[in-house]
This record gives sequence, C-alpha cells and structure tokens, in this order.
Amino acid sequence: MNIVEAKDKKAWDNFIISNGDQFLQSWEWAEFQKKLNRKIWRLDIKDGDNIVGQALLIKHVFPLGKSYLYCPRGPIASLKIKDQRSKIKNFFEFFINHLDDLAKQENAIFLRIEPLSDSRFEIKDLKRINDVQPSQTLMLDLAHSKEKILSQMHEKTRYNIRLAQRHGVKVGESDDIKIFLDLLHETAKREKFKSHPDMYYRTLLNTNSHFTKLYTATYKGKVLAAHMMIFSGLTATYVHGASSREYKEVMAPHLLHWYTIQIAKQKGYQWYDLWGIDEKKWPGLTRFKKGFGGDVIAYPGTFDLPLDKFWYGLYRVGASIKQLFC
Repeated sequence: MNIVEAKDKKAWDNFIISNGDQFLQSWEWAEFQKKLNRKIWRLDIKDGDNIVGQALLIKHVFPLGKSYLYCPRGPIASLKIKDQRSKIKNFFEFFINHLDDLAKQENAIFLRIEPLSDSRFEIKDLKRINDVQPSQTLMLDLAHSKEKILSQMHEKTRYNIRLAQRHGVKVGESDDIKIFLDLLHETAKREKFKSHPDMYYRTLLNTNSHFTKLYTATYKGKVLAAHMMIFSGLTATYVHGASSREYKEVMAPHLLHWYTIQIAKQKGYQWYDLWGIDEKKWPGLTRFKKGFGGDVIAYPGTFDLPLDKFWYGLYRVGASIKQLFC
C-alpha cells in the first residue's frame, strides 16, 4: 500500500459517499477547515491502483509550537475490506505508521481518529477518550413517502407539528446569520453549553451555498427556532440548532424539523441525520429527537494515539483540569 495526496474532488467525494457518507470527510468540509486557517491533508490510501481508503487530516495548533492531527469520522476504509480482519488491521496499521514523518514535521503530540465501525483492529497505545463527534445518532430514511415518515414519528411529535401549523408558525430558508447567532447565544446560556466562536458559524454558512443552509421558524415576527443544515453526499445533517423559550407553546422546533426533512427529501437526499443523541448527557434533546423516529446508528467513538507520551500526558492533565471547571 501507499498514500498519496488526493487531487480529484469528484473521485474523493464519490469514495466517501460509497463508503460511509460522512460530511466530516467531504471535500467541502476540508475547504471550511482551510477557511478557519487550519492546515489540512486529503490522503488517498492505495493498494496498487485501487483506492482502499481515504483520510482528511486537520491540524489543530497548541501553544509552544505543538499540535495534533485530527481525522474526524475517519479514516474511511473501503467496504470491500472493512469486514476482513487481516486487511482492515493492515489498513489501520499502515495508515498510522505512515503518519510518523508527517507528525514529526508538524510537531504533533498525538493523532486523533474516529473509525466508522468496530473493525477489530488492534493498535498498541490507542486510547479511548470522550467523544468529540457524537457516538450515536438518529437517521431517517427519506426513501419513504412523507406519510410513512410521519407515521413513524411519535404521536406527540405529530401532534406538535400540527399544533405549530394551526398557530401559523412560518418556516423557510434564511441568510441572516445574526438571527441564528443571537438565538444560539440565548440557547447556550439557558442550556449551559459552550458554543463555537461566532466566526465559526459565519464561515461555515459562507463555505458553499449548496453545502450549508440556514432555516428558521417565525411566530408573530419573532424567530423562535433556527437550524443550520449540511447537505453532503446522500445525507442532510442537522448540525447546529437554537431555539427560544418565548412562545414555546406553539412548538416551532417540531415544525421546523418537519420542514427541513421535507426539503431534504425534495432535494433528493436519501437520509436525514438528526446528529447526536445521548440519554445520559442530553436526555431532553435525545427524547425530542427520538420523537421523529429513525434508526439509531452507533460509532465506536474517538481514539487518541499518543506520539509524544510526555507532552500527551501534560495535555491530558490540562484537559482534565479544564473539564473540572467547565
């Protein structure tokens, strides 16, 4: 096997679509990361002339010139080899061994990966850490009719959608990022979570008009809910959302999801990803999302491979202290 830098956008995205369909490994996500001034690598893993894997690597910078290399929802292995234990083991070992020189060049203290399935690979020193991306999500099959999709929802969810319609909640696309950010700040304060800096969302929305879109639900002139959606491959993903407690009785978030589900179906997407559930961490949000039906998809999680054990040890101590005070 060998690894080369990918140059062909169409071939890159076609491989991603055929072998997991993860927007975090898409060509456009890499373009977004570059706009955040992060260094990226698109790597084709080849066996002879055949591409057997791909990996988008993103460099995250630490103080003192240190860094780490992150492969979100990857590396992606071809479906042709992922169920063959010896081949998938060789694939991951080759990929990681190949990165030694790159890691030294970039002063990286660890590599972070998120394989799509439990491929039974055994890599010495690989450490399971807290999830970066959600390890469980809900996927709605958009191949079904609208009536079938509705019938698979919880009856209370269907009731709330109809209730929002009766109240006259208006839903549609928007390009007003300030409205989204104001609502996000309100939501983050109320729910006690830390959001990205404003520039992150501004940059994401402006990366590509076909890749990222913003939708809102409005009642009596007040925006009550907003969704930032990513359209990539065969999947429409609800990546960021915000809502107001004002007029909460009109159930605007329910109608907004039903609207974006229909938009995704009209655009020809096969899947609607509700992006992240966790009964312990987010019980209310998980209950809300499960109301829309769909199948639970589980991933193995996030793993670190320390490349400099001394600096990685310091990093983990610092991360633990930060978590105590957040």
